[in-house]
Amino acid sequence: MDLKTLIAECTAYDFKLMLEEKKPKSWLKSVSAFANGLGGSLFFGIDNDGIAKGIDGVQHVCEVISSKIRDYMDPLPEIEMIPHNIDGLHVLQLKVIAGHYTPYYYVGDGQRIAFVRIGDESLPVTAEQMVRLVLKGSNKTYDSLHTNYKIEDYAFTIIANAFKDRTKQEWDKKYLLSFGLVTSTGNLTNAGALFADDCPLWQSRLYCTRWDGKEKGDAINDAEFTGNILMLLRDAMNFVKSNTKKGWEKLPDGRKNKPEYAERAVLEAMVNHFIHRDYTVMGGEVHLDIYDDRFTVTSPGGMYNGMLIQDLDIADVSSERRNPMLANVMAQLDYMEKRGSGLSRICNETKTLEGYREELKPVFKSTPTQFQTIIFATTDKTNVGDTDGDMPEAKITERQHKILNLIKESPTITGRRMSEILSVSQRTIERDISAMQKIGLLSHEGKDNDGIWVIISTL
Repeated sequence: MDLKTLIAECTAYDFKLMLEEKKPKSWLKSVSAFANGLGGSLFFGIDNDGIAKGIDGVQHVCEVISSKIRDYMDPLPEIEMIPHNIDGLHVLQLKVIAGHYTPYYYVGDGQRIAFVRIGDESLPVTAEQMVRLVLKGSNKTYDSLHTNYKIEDYAFTIIANAFKDRTKQEWDKKYLLSFGLVTSTGNLTNAGALFADDCPLWQSRLYCTRWDGKEKGDAINDAEFTGNILMLLRDAMNFVKSNTKKGWEKLPDGRKNKPEYAERAVLEAMVNHFIHRDYTVMGGEVHLDIYDDRFTVTSPGGMYNGMLIQDLDIADVSSERRNPMLANVMAQLDYMEKRGSGLSRICNETKTLEGYREELKPVFKSTPTQFQTIIFATTDKTNVGDTDGDMPEAKITERQHKILNLIKESPTITGRRMSEILSVSQRTIERDISAMQKIGLLSHEGKDNDGIWVIISTL
């Protein structure tokens, strides 16, 4: 066993120096979190620094683990216990398989709590996370759930017109049933509610802002839209077109348009966020922010499989759909790929623009609670430093270099954590970050306590 590999995988592994028989919650919460997520392993006999210390009585430990899981877990997760010998020391691996019958609860001390894995911690689920776990455990998705809205109270002219326009086929009311937008009893599903002309789901919203400069400050233009998902897509595209430069090059017989962004890349990005966002977040909405050098789209809900997009190769990302009915309808309308991931298409479409450079490659970031797409303007030669994409070395101190390296490793890292690692005050970290933001090197997207650091330029 390579402990160095385990240390790097803190989301999937947990180390325990010993088995606490009288405090089973201290380790069963990790069993619950792993079963509710992507699975993972607890290693008994390894300290928090990843150093093997070993345990005595492996057989007894196995028996206690089995007993405590039977007594305190509901439902029972699928587990495997694997003994290891590390330099003559006995280490026990408790492997927990990702469960199909979520949520998996710890039941004890008068409590019934489900946990999820966030970074290297196992934390109690929030109300929104509980909804997602219940849906997963019942093999249902949000968009497939039945509502109390009756079909006779709603019209579907917007989707009918879009279908006719994009497929060149006539719309038939029977598509509402075959697409899963209505039930056999005449009720709308959540997917149907999102495609209804007067969408009754108030969390279907879009906030758009054109900022003055490369950071959030004064807004040049802003707008808020709500309702039908196809109308939100149209409103998003119109806002981008009216708030970005179109540029042009003079030719002998006229001029050639040189837009900042590939329209299809923008469309693909917006479709991805409307389709894959988490609609169970009642207070959430899609945010479109346009700056001088880039635009970003941020939506509630991280990767559906719980992984972080920045840890993956975009070319290998498969399309796992949180809202398969919404995705199917948009695919039928030719708004998204029927196969594969739209992220690759965003990158490929951006590459077709004149002036594209590798440092302008779109960036994708995610946390457990949000997803973000960043597309850089190809006509702004200053949007990533000089023409080679480098910032002058004199503008960056050694400590600021270290801060950037920490952010590259963990885009969600906090200022407090950076101050601990670099052994300086949090105020010093804040001053360094502010300095890098002023020169257009670094930005922060999302909420202060749940956002993502974005390195705009490369060093």
